[in-house]
Amino acid sequence: MKDITVILENSPGTLADMGELLGKNGINMNGLCGIPLNDEGIIHILVDDETVAKYVLESAGFKVSAVREVLVLDIGNIAGKPGSGGKLARKIGNVGVNIDLIYLAEHNKIVIGVDDIKRARIALSK
Repeated sequence: MKDITVILENSPGTLADMGELLGKNGINMNGLCGIPLNDEGIIHILVDDETVAKYVLESAGFKVSAVREVLVLDIGNIAGKPGSGGKLARKIGNVGVNIDLIYLAEHNKIVIGVDDIKRARIALSK
């Protein structure tokens, strides 16, 4: 799975337009987060096939600003336990890797964007 960053106009209905477009094309948003920034909305979506999703979005006039590999972790065994998120972040931070994106996804998953995915994976495997 990959994270796609989409820049939307920050106005009523634009997120719905994007979601409906993806749905009509059989693309599930496995995870989603967004933040407003001035007149835009910065949206992160987790998709199974980034090539198709990017094509569909751009063909409809949406601005895709980035596609990136992210860590997608099952947190079902630690969800709701105080301190578990801090421990997860500490493992990554202790190897000098920066977390620059984090959001929840379907089915007890967490999406983490880092500046060195290989080192982060190694840190989490210990």
